[in-house]
Order: sequence, then structure tokens, then C-alpha cells
Amino acid sequence: MTLQSPAANPAAVTATDAFNALTIGLDREVFAIEATSVREIFDLVPICEVPNSPGFVRGLINVRGRVVPLADLRVVFGMNRKEPDADTRIVVLEVAIDGEPTIVAIVADRVNDVTDLETATMEAPPAVGMRWRPEYVRRIARRGEGFVIVPDLGRIFGTEGGEEDALQSEGRTET
Repeated sequence: MTLQSPAANPAAVTATDAFNALTIGLDREVFAIEATSVREIFDLVPICEVPNSPGFVRGLINVRGRVVPLADLRVVFGMNRKEPDADTRIVVLEVAIDGEPTIVAIVADRVNDVTDLETATMEAPPAVGMRWRPEYVRRIARRGEGFVIVPDLGRIFGTEGGEEDALQSEGRTET
């Protein structure tokens, strides 16, 4: 599904248009990942650290015999790293990176639910007032009294993604 601003083409969005998403928590924020890209969710597994990898890459994990990079979106979005706890999960995804479907995984502080976010509630990230780089945010949806961030995973994992923020955030850990 291509997300577009309702203001860009009001006729293209109806009340029934929805974005089916898995919502995850990172710090106090809620992020939405397109549900069709989610392959599986599981508890934390052993992580093989990779020297000289970008700071947002925590390492490699074994997913059913396949080597999969594990990313920490907290680093990409400028949050402090957090030690895993009982709610920490790994979400395995298939995303298009440089036009190729690729299996990757992300760390989530918690997995919330699968929900439909109405496309009409989604907007482009504002030009000011954001603490994150807007090119890593596809859309922001309103849900109840709060907001849900829809990250641009293709850009984050792509050849240009995450590296600059990761270098700035590398080594920061919450205690």
C-alpha cells in the first residue's frame, strides 16, 4: 500500500482506507510496522556482534538457519540503548532495500498489537518540532490522544540509512 497525504489527493482516501500495522514500543513512543512485512516475533536470542558495523546494527542473529542483521531503531531515532527485559522482543521483517526484498530484524522494547490505522489520520512528518530526522519517518498517524510513528524501514536499512545517526548515538546506553 502506498501511503499518501490526504491533502495531496483527497479523492483517493476514503473512510475505509486503512494501514494494517503491528505496533511496537520504543521508549515511550509507539511505532507502526506494516503488518504484511512482519514474518515472525520472538523472544531475545543470542546476538553475534559484528566489529565495525554501523552503530544501529546490534549484530547478527540466527533465524531458522538464516543469518539476519538485527537493528536497534532506538539508536536510529536518537534514543539511548536499553538493556533487554522481559518485554523485549525481536521482530523479523521483510523490507525492500535498494529494490530487493531482504530479511532483517529489529529490537522492540515491547510488542503492542496489530491494528488498522486509518490513512486519513496520517500526515507527513512536520518540518519543525521533530526530534528525529524526518527522512526516517514515512508518516505520523493520530491514534486516540497520541501519535504513532510509521518509520521508513527501507531508508533506514538502505545503503544511506541509519549510519550518521548511529555514529552520533553509538555507545549510549540507558541504565
